Amino acid sequence: MKRIWQAYGADRPLPGYLLAIGSYAVLAGAVSVAGRLTGVRLPERFSFGDTALVAVATHKASRLLTKEAVTSPIRAPFTRYEESAGHAELKETVRSDHPARHAIGELLTCPFCAGVWIASALTAGLVFAPRLTRLVSTALTAVAASDTLNIGYDKLKS
Repeated sequence: MKRIWQAYGADRPLPGYLLAIGSYAVLAGAVSVAGRLTGVRLPERFSFGDTALVAVATHKASRLLTKEAVTSPIRAPFTRYEESAGHAELKETVRSDHPARHAIGELLTCPFCAGVWIASALTAGLVFAPRLTRLVSTALTAVAASDTLNIGYDKLKS
């Protein structure tokens, strides 16, 4: 297996990616088991409003986790600061000294990667704790709208 991974690309942390995939699968399985044990049932469908709310909340939460300066202490063990990226965001590079650290660093610096985990958590939240999830999602969506207005305001001033 190691030979195949080396042929794929020596700089890619494939064992770390397997750890991330396995962790996601274990968490998804645990949520399913918890639902079964507690009798929580999946809704027949999610409303368009809930889907839109979770989509915008996922966007904001993924940017907050992966790019914003205020969350850099969470990323610091897995990344190196490069420079400011504007609007309270940072550019960081992933540490490559260990496959797991590299994979976690990529997850914590990639809003697309983190979005899968965040959307999954918010969707599970709609099943297990819909009121709380809608509250958190509404707050994140309001912040995303505020960010958009602030950026637009700054552009109009220029």
